Amino acid sequence: MSENRRAASVGGGLRRFVMTLGAVAGLVAGLAFSAPAQAAGEAIHPPAVSWSFAGPFGTYDRAQLQRGFKIYREVCASCHALSRVAFRNLAEPGGPGFSEDQVKALAATYQVQDGPNDAGDYFERPGIASDRFPSPFPNEQAARAANGGAYPPDFSLLAKARTYTRGFPTFLFDIFTLYQEQGPDLIHGIVVGYEEPPEGVTLQPGQYYNKYFPGHLIAMPPPIADGQVEFPRGDDGRPVVPETIDQYARDVTAFMMWAAEPHMEARKALGFRVIIFLAVFAGLLYFVKKKIWASTHAEERHA
Repeated sequence: MSENRRAASVGGGLRRFVMTLGAVAGLVAGLAFSAPAQAAGEAIHPPAVSWSFAGPFGTYDRAQLQRGFKIYREVCASCHALSRVAFRNLAEPGGPGFSEDQVKALAATYQVQDGPNDAGDYFERPGIASDRFPSPFPNEQAARAANGGAYPPDFSLLAKARTYTRGFPTFLFDIFTLYQEQGPDLIHGIVVGYEEPPEGVTLQPGQYYNKYFPGHLIAMPPPIADGQVEFPRGDDGRPVVPETIDQYARDVTAFMMWAAEPHMEARKALGFRVIIFLAVFAGLLYFVKKKIWASTHAEERHA
């Protein structure tokens, strides 16, 4: 009888758990479908992009990183600094995959301030691999003066620093899907999000309308146009990927993500090994516990 009552109690508890779980799921679904429409002028979430580096096993696409660096150098570097990245980082494992000779030749095309010399003066010299990318402006005031009062942010950490709130209940699903690409999605959305302002919105001189930028009013003009950057050609003479604003945005965003987290692949590989170790360790603990308690119960029965 005691075993039957125990089984009935377990079965009842399981049914209550399932009913509670179903009620919570229904509440979440109801809130999701009954949420009011987004009010005019509020932030619009950028479209989710499929990134090669997303997820626990994501990796960087070397060709995409090289294209993104080309876009940065030809388009973005005139305004945006990359002060936390050194030339030699481009040749390190997990990066764009440039050779050391390519990095040395690239660094030599830049003029880097050095000093002081024996006379106490600062001077400029050709860059070397250990130098960091020099800023396009000597200071923040000069950067603002050249950009109508707006300060172009440094690209080094921007992909990890920028984000947006996905709201309820989306963030609950992000926990299980390990979604962490809000920053790259937002940067891509801003690059492709320029459009004519809707009726009733007045732009001040030097302002542009961007549907994905917080507040929609942005001081940066559309940074790139279709066909502006030439990509490598295939055997048929055509670009390996489309030379469109959307593709440019994807590639430069991927490069910015690498600049913000250059050791991401090593981190994910280490995390996977740690999880495997913990799983094996937990299994060993379970069998040790089972062995110890089995021996204890056997001794109690013989006592």
